[in-house]
Amino acid sequence: MKTQARPDLCEGPVQVLSPEETMGLSYNVYLNSSRIYGCKTCKTHLANHDDIASRNFRGQHGKAYLFKSVVNINQSEASERSMTTGKHVVRDISCKQCKETVGWKYDKAYEAAEKYKEGMFILEAELLCTVH
Repeated sequence: MKTQARPDLCEGPVQVLSPEETMGLSYNVYLNSSRIYGCKTCKTHLANHDDIASRNFRGQHGKAYLFKSVVNINQSEASERSMTTGKHVVRDISCKQCKETVGWKYDKAYEAAEKYKEGMFILEAELLCTVH
């Protein structure tokens, strides 16, 4: 996965800065892939199509995808939730740019058969758009 860190609304050559050099500025990651999913509200890049681990998930808004990695998100505090596949510790995730909730992250699964989800992310299809 090729990525570039760029400040919002930046044009021209880009210098990649370390966290210490950004001095509190928020930088978005721009993905470089043949198919990129973004936030439906603001089009901020969230995930590469190639990072989908499973398309067989449901969220509050219907169809959802399990991703191995996502970018440009904020995470809420962890909370324990009973879901259709058992009890999990999850965090809601929201778009870093517009703050819209786009899914959740699995921190912990109590059922052995569900452990593969730990550290992965659900993005709800209804809350996404295809950016590229």
